Amino acid sequence: MSKFDKILPHKAIIGMIHIEALPGTPKFADNIPEIIKKAVFEARIYQENGIDALMIENMHDVPYQKNDVGHEISSLMAIIAYQIKQQTDLALGIQILAGANKAALSAAKNSGADFIRAEGFVFGHLADEGYIDSQAADLLRFRKQINADDIAIFTDIKKKHSSHALTQDLDIAEMAHAADFFLSDGLIVTGMHTGSTADTNEILQVKDASRLPVLVGSGINIDNIETYLPLADAFIVGSYFKQNGYWANNIDIDKVRDFMKIVNNLR
Repeated sequence: MSKFDKILPHKAIIGMIHIEALPGTPKFADNIPEIIKKAVFEARIYQENGIDALMIENMHDVPYQKNDVGHEISSLMAIIAYQIKQQTDLALGIQILAGANKAALSAAKNSGADFIRAEGFVFGHLADEGYIDSQAADLLRFRKQINADDIAIFTDIKKKHSSHALTQDLDIAEMAHAADFFLSDGLIVTGMHTGSTADTNEILQVKDASRLPVLVGSGINIDNIETYLPLADAFIVGSYFKQNGYWANNIDIDKVRDFMKIVNNLR
């Protein structure tokens, strides 16, 4: 059984928790207890309304550092993840922006989280933080070194918010094949930016090119889930669940509940 199948149910919906700005970042408000409390509160909302799994991300830490973040970030992400795992029974993932994959893996190991979302796994791309290179070799060796082989690494290909000019001669199917060869545990396909829909043709190309599970990483909403549900294995939903569909707003409980009713009927 794959790591994906051990962690996530069939056609899983993964609810995003966008952690408030963390210590040292420009928008940090010196409110660590409130940061933790809000994240756990949102996790409970998701669980109570039928979400299958959760993921936390330091989305408010703009502008993002590239590849490395300080211990003030990774340690608090680990604490938040630990608290969520103690108070829910859902699978939990961690992403630390931007491309701070070792930090995310460390936080996952120390908190009992189940997976990470990794940018820059194969090839390279020009993001708004600068050039992010392939990390697969170092990341998988680090996972082995810290005895974290049970933690899945789901990897973005053709990452959103990025230019892929250097790899424009490679289609997404070739990138999927490379990530599979480099031992990814699952492939994430997104639109061009947060909240934008993924190309259905690209999803099908990735499915054809790889044996790995495919996750849709952006743009899922109540109006298109029926179209996307047969195409992929899991769906990361963030912006749609927020008030007015904006990622930085509070969760709209009615939207979560109504969305999951439709998903459960379709499944």
